[in-house]
Amino acid sequence: MEKKNLMYEGKAKKVYETEDPQLLIVSYKDDATAFNGLKKGSISGKGVINNKMSNLLMQMLEKSGVPTHFVEELSDRETVVKRVKILPLEVIVRNISAGSFAKRYGVEEGIVFAEPTIEFSYKNDGLGDPLLNSYHAAALGLCTWEEMETVKKYAFAINDCLKAFWKSCGVTLVDFKIEFGKLSDGTIVLADEISPDTCRLWDSKTGEKLDKDRFRRDLGGTEEAYVEVMRRLCEHI
Repeated sequence: MEKKNLMYEGKAKKVYETEDPQLLIVSYKDDATAFNGLKKGSISGKGVINNKMSNLLMQMLEKSGVPTHFVEELSDRETVVKRVKILPLEVIVRNISAGSFAKRYGVEEGIVFAEPTIEFSYKNDGLGDPLLNSYHAAALGLCTWEEMETVKKYAFAINDCLKAFWKSCGVTLVDFKIEFGKLSDGTIVLADEISPDTCRLWDSKTGEKLDKDRFRRDLGGTEEAYVEVMRRLCEHI
């Protein structure tokens, strides 16, 4: 499998076409952004960790019944994935108050919810990824009601699986953002990535942040946090 034309370049990845029209190659970068691209930088080795972590977790999720776009890891930074049409929704599942949720509703970080919450935002950088609900998504034609129900079902199943796994690693899964896509036959699958870029991961004992918040908030030790969370994953996967 070899890379052909560059099809898309985002904040953290490049996507290439291949000789197979149904398969793409994703290449992970070390570039880091926050606050819708207002803050930019680089996290050394991030691309390697995000690639490998996403692939390992997606294979684990496949075994638990969640279909994904993963096909094959080619190298430290490159992976073959199924071509999908991304649903223009960012799906956020939260177990504990943190980040924009705490700020938006004026509550402190660290409140453990009785049950997980789910929220959606319109995947549109120009509009700042505004929050929306199922009715908005249907009105805008972003997805059908049936597709939204499938997305919610998979999102909560992913949360159950990941929360239990990270707990075994001594890590608390605070929240995470995921994206879904449709295969050519309309099947909805988990796409994009699962990594410290897209998850809030706190050390279960100390509460130390082991994710991109270290970059967002200028806490320092970002590279070390990514390495540590990857080390724990590899010991328990």
